[in-house]
Amino acid sequence: MAKCFSITATRDSCFRYSFATAGLKSVTTDLGSGTFMHCWVPKTPKEHKPNLLLIHGIGANAMWQWNDFISKLVPSFNVYVPDLLFFGDSYTSQPDRTEAFQARCVMGTVLAHGVKRVSVVGLSYGGFVGYSMAAQFPEAVERVVLGCAGVCMEERDMEEGMFEVKSVEEACEILLAQTPEKMRELMRITFYKPAQKVPSCFLNDFIDVMCTEYIQERKELIKALHKDRKLSDLPKITQPILLIWGEHDRVFPVELAHRLKSHLGENAELVIFKNAGHAINVEKPKELFKHMKSFLLDTPLPPQKHEINGISRKVD
Repeated sequence: MAKCFSITATRDSCFRYSFATAGLKSVTTDLGSGTFMHCWVPKTPKEHKPNLLLIHGIGANAMWQWNDFISKLVPSFNVYVPDLLFFGDSYTSQPDRTEAFQARCVMGTVLAHGVKRVSVVGLSYGGFVGYSMAAQFPEAVERVVLGCAGVCMEERDMEEGMFEVKSVEEACEILLAQTPEKMRELMRITFYKPAQKVPSCFLNDFIDVMCTEYIQERKELIKALHKDRKLSDLPKITQPILLIWGEHDRVFPVELAHRLKSHLGENAELVIFKNAGHAINVEKPKELFKHMKSFLLDTPLPPQKHEINGISRKVD
């Protein structure tokens, strides 16, 4: 018997309405070569407002991870919220699965909307993409906020027991949960205090609506993050950067936050939330918003540099 009602689909529709009433519109951009990026963009961008890009992590589409923040951010920013490739309505026929390719596609999308300079906030996998954007496009990315994004992890970390999972395949099975049992395991490692006794029918409904498309492609995204990763290959970005972590993060342990802070030096500020796991946007939304907004609006930018005839000159 066909299902006549889906809580997940209904909630997805509510999020769509929430984004629209906040002043955003849904737009899909053809980037060429079989690549299409969906993004929520301002219906009427304001020149006096700074631009802000919100990048989601592995999981559902962008609306699910950013809905609680949109109405609070649009008064202060022109907000852009893309669906990464193989999430929501974004996809590509290209074989590249690296975060660098995702970053170039996101950059191409915001450029298509006339955005020349933007601050970036990325959660988890979205932080990998945001960091890569900052490294590849330093002239376009002003400030960076990374939430629980283990960009400084190394391939050997898994072999040495840093993570709860023992292999990338095991990580894919949990992060891309296809059964209620795996979904409960995902909740256990994602939340400091996971919800208990969630009915299997609710979990199955969420999986059916949000987690059944592009499974193979999403696996390839996760595998590309891990393969041959070395800290020595990670560029040191020059923009001001805020690192926000959950003290009890089991996906990317807090050890990685300290490692990244050490790698970036004085350019980075680290904030650790107590009584929080990986899903800081759900467990600590008020604290996350407060630190995000303060950093994005109050942190001074370094002097902008332009190269003229090969000479780097500061612009006041």
